[in-house]
Amino acid sequence: MSISPKDLLNKNKNLNKRVEISEICLENVTIDDLKFDGNNYNEYINLYSLLESVSSCQVSDAFNGISRRSGVIQKIKPINNQKVFGRIFTAETDSDDWGTSAMAIDAAEDGDILFFKVNNDDKAIWGELASTCARDNGIKATVIYGSARDLDALLYMDYPVFATNYCPNAGSALGLGSLNEPLDIDGFIINPGDFFIGDECGIVVIPQELFSQTMVAALGVKIKESMIIDKISQGVTLSEIVGLGKK
Repeated sequence: MSISPKDLLNKNKNLNKRVEISEICLENVTIDDLKFDGNNYNEYINLYSLLESVSSCQVSDAFNGISRRSGVIQKIKPINNQKVFGRIFTAETDSDDWGTSAMAIDAAEDGDILFFKVNNDDKAIWGELASTCARDNGIKATVIYGSARDLDALLYMDYPVFATNYCPNAGSALGLGSLNEPLDIDGFIINPGDFFIGDECGIVVIPQELFSQTMVAALGVKIKESMIIDKISQGVTLSEIVGLGKK
């Protein structure tokens, strides 16, 4: 296999480099910059510097400022309180069919986040074995509008899981679900490739067409909140900062 000058250059790129919030530049950043393609080093580094610094709360505030929507699906909560962000690979199935989970693991790409819509939560479609396989396949996390199980293992795994519920029982490996098609969750439409961020507070989904605008707004929210924290540390009260102090 031949090695090009471009290959040698990219080997010297420090993909773990991060810049200070005040120095982040999001000019020309798109959702495709969540992956390093050999040509987008600056965009990749600046985007990751932001996303590793902001919370789901700050992203939700930013999205709300743009769309008057929160991007939050309230019923889905963190199982093991880990932060993650990335693009969504969708799947839909019945609760008695955990086989679709195995199919989704095989079909998703490295860096994807699996997002399942399940018809109810009376059986789990995800657990320790699926998490282990997904993690080893390069998948970043799993989100379930339905149930997970094996919390004795999931709570200590380095693999983020979010779900609406959990239970000990599971169905069968039927593999009858659908993959990578739009999901309608209580009127909230999630498309393959949309952006996801989740942490201890919950989850936020951003339509991919509004990603760049939301990231710019999230940077503004982060900077503004940092300034407020600085003022509080200097003795200014929160009520004074927001204009509710004594006049």
